[in-house]
Amino acid sequence: MSWLPDDFVHPVQVPLLGGAYHLRPVREADAPLDYPAVMGSRERLFSIFGPAWGWPAATMTYEANQADLLRHAKEIAAHQSFNYALFDAAETAVLGCVYIDPPERAGADGEISWWVVDELVGSEVEEAFDALVPQWIAADWPFEQPRFLGREISWADWAALPEHPGA
Repeated sequence: MSWLPDDFVHPVQVPLLGGAYHLRPVREADAPLDYPAVMGSRERLFSIFGPAWGWPAATMTYEANQADLLRHAKEIAAHQSFNYALFDAAETAVLGCVYIDPPERAGADGEISWWVVDELVGSEVEEAFDALVPQWIAADWPFEQPRFLGREISWADWAALPEHPGA
């Protein structure tokens, strides 16, 4: 049984701040923008995602990042999981990402996490992004019990939960 309804169509673009920014599914071709975004914020991102995912490693290469983006694109096409990048309107920079995944831990039907690059921490963009993600998930995704990792539950508390029966 799939974690999403068979007829679910994932959003292809989500505006933020009147269209000055937007989310769209990542592609392998985003590597030239994604790699500097990730590695430029690597220490903070590792402090958030490292204990659970081991990401992003200090030794992550451009090629490894590109392979990750290709894997994400394939998972999106197969509706296995979703990775949306946050872009400026002209798509000249990746400014963050949202991950929408099947539940690994019991008590949720989807697990969502997100981040922005270091230079946006504390900004109006981060504030709007933080407000948008839960609203977007509620409006456009078929979850009854979404879990917002690192937001409504700490990563440590999440890791202590029992595994999801389907994981």
